Order: sequence, then structure tokens, then C-alpha cells
Amino acid sequence: MTKIYLVRHCESQGNKERIFQGQHNADISEKGSRQLEFLAARFKDVKLDKIYASRLTRAQKTAKAVADAKGMQVFTNNDFIEINLGALDGKPWDFIFDNNPDLKQAWYHAPHTFAPAGGESMQQVYERAKNGLKKLISDPENDGKTFLIVTHGCCLRCLMCYILFDDIKRLGEVQGAGNTGVTLLNCSEQGINVEFMGDISHLPEEYVSSIKRVYTED
Repeated sequence: MTKIYLVRHCESQGNKERIFQGQHNADISEKGSRQLEFLAARFKDVKLDKIYASRLTRAQKTAKAVADAKGMQVFTNNDFIEINLGALDGKPWDFIFDNNPDLKQAWYHAPHTFAPAGGESMQQVYERAKNGLKKLISDPENDGKTFLIVTHGCCLRCLMCYILFDDIKRLGEVQGAGNTGVTLLNCSEQGINVEFMGDISHLPEEYVSSIKRVYTED
């Protein structure tokens, strides 16, 4: 059986400032830096064979915190990078939705149809992440190994939608994970079992980032 820990990156400046980051390469926040201390401690005694992260700084620094504490290195894997928002990358959430009512409608009411001009559609992210996960699991050399993958909000929700439902049309039913939220997958020939999902029990209350409902308007 292959074990895979999926971890959402720590709080970034974009999260703090309510920026829809996409592949905008924001650095981590001060709170995010503290979150990493607790994440690294959580994995101190967990056996890992390999650590992956997308190329973005917030994912790389999250993975490196765990890797450094264990004397390991981080391997870049962009199958698990965040959605590309095209020209909207790095813009404030309110700016994007106030100026793109069709995107706002899609995001809140039919997220599987979300497709910013010049970027990636949610369908493309779903397929990319799904295929990356399947490739990792199907490699015979990975059987019995344990991996950690640091990824991002949209990408992680797409992965969990595939694992839970195998149907992107049900994406709106998948709640987002908080910063440094940990999910554990047990993968075998019988399928993928979710042992736990989005767990942030390693964080003291003062270091928990606020989690807005992902696909429901305030």
C-alpha cells in the first residue's frame, strides 16, 4: 500500500491580503512561517520516502520546512501546481468578481465550469492533478512507500473531488482545507481510502488561518 500525505501550503501574503493568487508567486506571511514550525514538528517522526511540491514559493517553503527537519530534499512536481488564472493572477478577489460577473457566477454556483480567459479551466486543473496522482500511485516502484505532496487550494479540492466522487461536477461539494491542512490517502489496488482530510490539529488556535466557505457567497 502506498501512503500519500497531501498538504496545503502555509499562509501566504496573498491569503492574508485576500488575493486570488493562482500562479502568482507570493511569499509566505509571518503567520505562515510560524505554522511551518508546527507542521515540521507533526512530521518529525513520520517516515517519508519522498517530498514533492509545486514550484511556487509558498509550496516550496512549506515542503522545505518538513524536509529540512528530516534531512531530506524537495522535488518539484508541477502536476500539483495551483490553477493558472491568466491575466487575473494575483488580483484581489473582490476586483476579479466585481469585474467578471460570469466568473463569479461560475465560482459560486458551478465551480466545475470556472474558466478564466488566458488561464486554465477548472476541468484542466482536475485532469492535471488527477493524472499526476494516478501516475504516482501506479508506479510499481512506489508500492509500500510514503510520500508528502505540498499543493494548493484549487488543486487540492480538485484532487479530493476525484478521490471522493470521480466527478468534477460535484466540485462544489468539496470544502477547502486550511493552511497546512493535512490529508492522508491510503492507496492500494482496491482504490484510495481517505484516512483523514484537512486536519489542522497540529496548529495552536492563534495560528489557524480563517477559512472562508469555498463555493458559497457570504
